[in-house]
Amino acid sequence: MKKKIYLAMLAVCFALTASACGDGGAVITDGTKTEGAADGKKAETGTTRLVSVENVEKYITIGEYKGLTLDNTVDAITDDDVQAQIDENLKDKAEPVSDAAKEGDLVTVNYTGTKDGQTFDGGTANNYDFVIGDGQMFEEFENGVIGMKKGDTKEIKIDFPSDYADETLAGKEVIYKVTVQNVRREGELTDEWVAKNTDYTTVDDYRESIRSELEKNAKESAQEVLKNTAWSTVLENSEVKEYPQEDVDKAVSEFKKSMEVYAKQADMTLEEFTDSQGISQDDFDEQCQQYAEGKVKQNLIVQGIMDAEGLSLDDKESLQLQDKLVEQMGVSSIAELVGTYGQDYVDESVGLLRVEEFIIKNASVSEKVANGDVLADDADDADAAAENAEQDSDQNVSDEDTDDSGQDNSDVDENLEEELGTEDVDQSE
Repeated sequence: MKKKIYLAMLAVCFALTASACGDGGAVITDGTKTEGAADGKKAETGTTRLVSVENVEKYITIGEYKGLTLDNTVDAITDDDVQAQIDENLKDKAEPVSDAAKEGDLVTVNYTGTKDGQTFDGGTANNYDFVIGDGQMFEEFENGVIGMKKGDTKEIKIDFPSDYADETLAGKEVIYKVTVQNVRREGELTDEWVAKNTDYTTVDDYRESIRSELEKNAKESAQEVLKNTAWSTVLENSEVKEYPQEDVDKAVSEFKKSMEVYAKQADMTLEEFTDSQGISQDDFDEQCQQYAEGKVKQNLIVQGIMDAEGLSLDDKESLQLQDKLVEQMGVSSIAELVGTYGQDYVDESVGLLRVEEFIIKNASVSEKVANGDVLADDADDADAAAENAEQDSDQNVSDEDTDDSGQDNSDVDENLEEELGTEDVDQSE
């Protein structure tokens, strides 16, 4: 488990400009003029640079980044999608009730499990939320809560299956002492509910607003996928000839400092922290190097394209991207963004966004609509094809929960944390 925690931290840092691992160091500037820009274009004198070297071509061969063939695939929004979002909103707006809990209610419970009269690790939770009937808990547990009211306490017996994944619980009887903290029930979708809980007055208007919002989100998600695809295509087709040592050393130092932050939070030195995660010094050094080389490769490509195309981190377009980044990160100003994540983070993020936009602008992009596994060039074709896909999906639903002998495999979950939320976590925090 400890190693998983470390690897999760590592993944965050490997996100490069998508993470806050930077140490906020000063930006690298180059007061000289870049030579050899394509089409007679020149990078601006004195512009902010992402790498310490002037001649990027010496260090990397950049893959083809103009004239790429890309698909911009937007998910079609169906009536089922709209209804699913409405159902989720109804659940979020569930209101407390004083009567007994029933199937479909959102209940908040405290529980303590005992095995052979003794509590056990992971068997206790406070302020734990679940919906009766959703299968988040064991069926016996959910059924036991039915009929209880706020403040009621009850013991519920669970016989764990003999093949349960946790051997300490497999085949054992566990008694859970359960106290209901709250019972909430979702309302019905009516004009009255809409007027009370939304900015709309009728169900029809509310449905249309949900559809519009989902369609907007689908387009934004597709655009992000398109940008990632454009960038990854160039990244994979680029080859580093030599890593600028100054940049690699800086990135290694940055990675170590980010890990030192985690170590300090655990009241440990960096060496103690990595050791506690089961990471050897050699492995840690290798991961530092991998992070540094990945980061430097990205910056070399971005800077190389910007040099070749006469782009700058200081021009109007990049400043507009800074504003967009501020909005996306939910901060009040670029100064706050820099203060929180560091100037390097901002520069690298803006540079990458600028280059992604340039690649897409110079690509052949086909607009597609996706409905499940069905692709089409317009929404009408996608919706028509999706009808058959949905029928096939309905036909095969039962197959997913049975094996070749027809046995139902969906009843027993092998993960105690998923079934009973058996972590000592207070969900109210």
